[in-house]
Amino acid sequence: MPAERAGRLGVGTIGAGRVGAVLASALANAGHALTGIAAVSTPSRERAAVMLPGVPVLPIPDIVERSELVLLAVPESELAALVGGLADAGVWQPGQLVLHTAARFGTGVLDPARRAGAIPLAAHPAMSFTGTSIDLARLPGTWFAVTAPAPVLPIAQALVVEMGGEPFVVAEGDRAAYAEAIDTAVSFSTAIVDQASGLLDGIGVGRPGAVLAQLVRSSVENALARHDAGPLVDGAGTIDEVDTDRPLGGGE
Repeated sequence: MPAERAGRLGVGTIGAGRVGAVLASALANAGHALTGIAAVSTPSRERAAVMLPGVPVLPIPDIVERSELVLLAVPESELAALVGGLADAGVWQPGQLVLHTAARFGTGVLDPARRAGAIPLAAHPAMSFTGTSIDLARLPGTWFAVTAPAPVLPIAQALVVEMGGEPFVVAEGDRAAYAEAIDTAVSFSTAIVDQASGLLDGIGVGRPGAVLAQLVRSSVENALARHDAGPLVDGAGTIDEVDTDRPLGGGE
């Protein structure tokens, strides 16, 4: 039964962008075996070599065929075509776990893999990634939006915990709203810092980022604290509790 699945998994990663390489490294640190990674561009190959030394760079079909868990860390715009293309090629395997990291989608985008017998999971980390080891230190305490069919939801939650994250459930129909919230937070915070830094630079302040750092951090922390009261709830309105001791991450 998938929900009872235990032990180490062979993990293949499609996408060696800032997210994929880091989450694959986190899974390796949790004891899973990395079967391979797909990396096309030169920066992706260089990142894979640094973050995942010794992990072979392989064609995508080979990675899927070798892996019990396939981590799809590709841009949202490419996800549906990738999943469908692999289904058309007959590559997905029954019982295989397929986990994507896109904010906007739940598990519906994985339906072609599901129809082939794969187990669909979605987990998006609410964090900005650098694609370096710095991110591994930031993962503990990072919240992951998790969506999965009820029988296998514990698998997605446990994988997030193993990566150091904190899972919370987002219903399939709420993923678009979740993605909008994430985009808003990133876009506005970046734009505000850029605008303020530009004004300081214009009056000759040599290191505007350093000047603004404590102000921005404290202001954001104060704003977040005003919205951090009460329990975290899942899409059904019940408290989402995860056993953090249970053994068992859009992409670029």
